Amino acid sequence: MNLRFHHIGVACEDIENTLKFIDNTFNIIHKTEIIQHDNHGVKACLVTNNDGTNIELVSGVTVERFVKKKQFLYHNCWEVGNINTSINKFVQNGAMLISEPKPSELFDNRRVAFLLTDIGILELLEKRIIHD
Repeated sequence: MNLRFHHIGVACEDIENTLKFIDNTFNIIHKTEIIQHDNHGVKACLVTNNDGTNIELVSGVTVERFVKKKQFLYHNCWEVGNINTSINKFVQNGAMLISEPKPSELFDNRRVAFLLTDIGILELLEKRIIHD
């Protein structure tokens, strides 16, 4: 299984306010639109720092309990070749699937899945398939 780090997910009460903070403190070179993910129950956007680090900002009912506890680091995301094979490998090693693979508008409709693991919540992001 080939894993490649993609981003950290940050839970926030209000994405616009958090974006103001990030814009004023980080060297952001790219920012997506804020997208409403109806199939995930959240709003999200992705920002990229000048060193290539990606930060996903997430707000909505799915992350409310994290925000209330001031636990803003929500998940870390890993890009994988075959999302189903990767899910099976994690589950065989004690992880629990908490969200089945679903398309994500934020990532060009690539599928994402969430697992609860010994190192916290992991998001798996299916690699982009490139056709010649």
